[in-house]
Parts: sequence; C-alpha cells; structure tokens
Amino acid sequence: MTPIRRRNLVVLAVGLTVAAWFVIGAIYGSIARLDWWLAVPLGALAVGEALGTRTLRARLKAEREARSEQRAVATGSRTTGPVRPVDPLLVARLAVLAQASAYAGAVFLGIWLGVLLYVAPQVHRLQAASGDLVASIVGVVCAGGLVLAALWLESACQVPPSEGDRPGARA
Repeated sequence: MTPIRRRNLVVLAVGLTVAAWFVIGAIYGSIARLDWWLAVPLGALAVGEALGTRTLRARLKAEREARSEQRAVATGSRTTGPVRPVDPLLVARLAVLAQASAYAGAVFLGIWLGVLLYVAPQVHRLQAASGDLVASIVGVVCAGGLVLAALWLESACQVPPSEGDRPGARA
C-alpha cells in the first residue's frame, strides 16, 4: 500500500467545494433545512479513529520496547510486564480504514465547505441561512477532524524503516 497523497485529498476537497457551491446556489430554495447533527457521525468516527490511533501507537511502542529488551537480555532484569502483541493483519486493516476515511472525510469536507461558502453571505438576507450556517460549520469541523484523524491513523500504521533502510547506514 502506498501512503495517501495529501495533494489528492486537497484536489478532491476543492473540486467538491466548487461543485457543491454551484449546486447549492441552484437549489437552495427547494431543499430542506440542514440540521446541525447531520455531520455528527463523521465527528464520532474521527474521535473513534483518534482514540484507536492513540491505543495502537502505545501498543506498538510497548512491543518495540519489549523486542529491544529481548535483544539486551544480558542485563537479566525485566522492567516491563508481558506485552500483548499487535496482529499485523489488524494494522493492515486499520491502514485501509484510514485511507478510506481520509477520502470520505475529504469528500464531506468539500461538500460542507461548499455549503458554508454559499450560506455564509446569505445569513443577513435569508432567515433559514442562519441554521444552515451552524450545520455547515459543524460539518466542516467534523469532516476536517475525520481527515486529520485518518492521516494520523495512517501514520501510526506505517512500518518504521529498518537499520539498513536509513540513509548513511551500513549494510
């Protein structure tokens, strides 16, 4: 698997922002009002991925420390308890989840940004726009949080380079 290109996420979000702005501008009078809680599932997914990333990073760090202690058994003292190993297949599945979440978050970020850019100037002219403004701000925050959490999860799933892979290391 190759890491997500940030450029692809930006292009996707910007393209959908422009498209959503045009679509909302054309049909704004005929759509139902936007509720603030519509984007909450994106925020819940972002929080879940962030908490999962924190746990995964802690487990991977403990596993690496346990491996380094096993290499240095000469001291004879063990400072940590048993470490529950991380299943490599779980890490691969989390990496796939991170990539899918990053793209989904970029899609929703673009859509909510398009709504926000259309609704924000309309607040003083249209009464319905004030509620839609709150919904679009919550949507932008939740979708942006999902993208950030997904990128953080992806970075936690990457395998650190081995000693031979580092520049300047001798094989």
